[in-house]
Amino acid sequence: MGIRQFIKERADIKKILVVDDDELNLRFMKSMLEAQGYAVNTASNGTQGIVQAESFQPDVILLDIMIPEMDGYQACTKLKGSDETNKIPVILVTALDDRASRLSGFKAGADEFLTKPVDRVELTLRLQNLLKVKEYGDFLKDYNKTLESMVNQRTLQLESAYREVENANEKIRAGYLDTIYRLTMAAEFKDVGTANHLRRISFYTQMVAKELKMPAAFVDTIFYASPMHDIGKIGIPDAILLKSGRLTPEEFELAKTHTTIGANILRGSDSEILQMAEGIALCHHERWDGSGYPRALKSENIPVEGRIVSIVDQYDALRSRRAYKIALSHKRTVEIILKGDGRTNPGHFDPDILEIFRNVEQGFHTVYEEHKD
Repeated sequence: MGIRQFIKERADIKKILVVDDDELNLRFMKSMLEAQGYAVNTASNGTQGIVQAESFQPDVILLDIMIPEMDGYQACTKLKGSDETNKIPVILVTALDDRASRLSGFKAGADEFLTKPVDRVELTLRLQNLLKVKEYGDFLKDYNKTLESMVNQRTLQLESAYREVENANEKIRAGYLDTIYRLTMAAEFKDVGTANHLRRISFYTQMVAKELKMPAAFVDTIFYASPMHDIGKIGIPDAILLKSGRLTPEEFELAKTHTTIGANILRGSDSEILQMAEGIALCHHERWDGSGYPRALKSENIPVEGRIVSIVDQYDALRSRRAYKIALSHKRTVEIILKGDGRTNPGHFDPDILEIFRNVEQGFHTVYEEHKD
């Protein structure tokens, strides 16, 4: 709505409040203003004028200075100090014409002055000017309210849309993770035989990453990427994966290639999750002391995601039954990781991550029990 249209629609009868203790002046002003088409209310003292202004809500107030109970200056100050009346223009009417009186009036918040006896033409012009100012002021006030309402409504719409997007993203992420589990099981099924192993890996890595104070994006990414750590097993013969006895050196060398096979499967994606999964697949068997494979990386040359998955995969492997081993208890598994057993020793793991494992090992136990095979 434009300003002109708004003002046109508000072109109703304007209301004037006249405050004067002289009954003759009140009747004269009322008669003259009503003849010009205004609706007029009157009050004979300052207190009545305040009450009338609050209830009548005039468009302009003609306020005599020399009135009882509360003079015009005091009444004007009170009117301009109230949220209900401070936007109403006030014309102070006085027989005084000195500079000090006018300065006192302006200090009190008066918008205009009229000197008694009031000149009809001057009064008409001053009223017309102040009513235009009032109309524009009302327009801005109402227009601001309209804008505020529109902004609030739009904000609610955006919040609703944001929630819908968040819900959609949650569904997409859940579906993405489910797809990861199902596709990775193609590689894991012969060896592990359950998606629970993959879910546990996600929760272990998430726990460790949070304890390492990694950024939220990293924590989220490793949660989705870590289940793909052994995807390269899809390229290892069943005879090796399912062998119940000890592997020959040749068989072990072939089994170790699941790291490079997995990295090759995952290589070349624009997805941050698959990029991290590639690094995890390649490096989760590297060891802090440099005794791991496939590249014998050492200490911080191993990507942190690989170091995290190294210890969580070791924990879950010891806890789980395989064709070639029985499942171990939580207590025994923790003992092996922290103290070693001949094949595994603490030097295989990042010392900081090993300390985190020591502090949160009960959390690992809880994850395992909640997602037990």
